[in-house]
Amino acid sequence: HISANYIQDVNFEPPFMALVVSGGHTNLVYVSDYGKYEIMGSTRDDAAGEAFDKVARVIGLGYPGGPKVDKLAKEGEPNIELPKTHLDNLDFSFSGIKTAVINLHHKNPDINKADLSASFEKTVTEILVQNTLKAAKKLNISTIALAGGVSANSYIRNEFLKLEKSSNLKIYYPDPILCTDNAA
Repeated sequence: HISANYIQDVNFEPPFMALVVSGGHTNLVYVSDYGKYEIMGSTRDDAAGEAFDKVARVIGLGYPGGPKVDKLAKEGEPNIELPKTHLDNLDFSFSGIKTAVINLHHKNPDINKADLSASFEKTVTEILVQNTLKAAKKLNISTIALAGGVSANSYIRNEFLKLEKSSNLKIYYPDPILCTDNAA
């Protein structure tokens, strides 16, 4: 997944911080040189993509959940407060937010699913951005690459692009076709 960024932009080169978000992984990887990787943070429980898929299934969107949550969230408002698991390191935990969404839906099956999707997407993105920023600052890195299936999410990309405009960071990401299973 990380290497898809090299295909997208032939001038792209290390060093950089990579945020790999997929159904199986949520990792922050420091790429110091070609083929030299150091995992700075990883998933403690559910990967971001796994949480998207489970939330989508519970609210009736089906599989694959990521693109369906992304589409429905555009119709909603992120007005539902959801929990964030704050860890002392750069690891990720998405089981708490996934469980909160499932519990909200079970307690109130008539809840606005678009608002719930938008709130879920926003909260997950805040966690991804926060940890990525912490990792970049820790290593004094100003280049960030997104990778993996979840990095095709339009809200996530937009939030990272806003970050790029408001900071001295440069954000790279491959076309969505290079974010699918097996990437390139």
